[in-house]
Amino acid sequence: MPLQIVIDTNVFVSALRSNRGASYQLLSLVGKSARFEINISVPLVLEYEDAANRELRKIGLAKSDVSDIIDYICSVANHRLIYFLWRPLLRDPGDDMVLELAVEAQCDYIISFNKRDFDGAAQFGLEVLSPQEFLKRI
Repeated sequence: MPLQIVIDTNVFVSALRSNRGASYQLLSLVGKSARFEINISVPLVLEYEDAANRELRKIGLAKSDVSDIIDYICSVANHRLIYFLWRPLLRDPGDDMVLELAVEAQCDYIISFNKRDFDGAAQFGLEVLSPQEFLKRI
């Protein structure tokens, strides 16, 4: 059974910025690895799009390229509807939607660079890993 994950926006944007890091490697495996499946929700996809479009100059991609990448993610991901909100639970209210998605999808991991921001995720049986830590696990 594949591991279920949610990729935080900071990892998504990092993958777009550089093709050398673990974030890029992880994003390259989305939809191609039998070891894990990515889960998304409408709010998270909108946040991916917004954050990436704000960084277009730094990323070096066109807006259409970002749209194509997001479209691909949407085509291979598990789509989840969030029926129950746990807010406020985390320090950063923007991270609550990531946690809620992970809980709804019964995920094993949240992949994020901001591990401390997800204090409280363990009570839902979730572990927060960096992209590099996750890649080592799989």
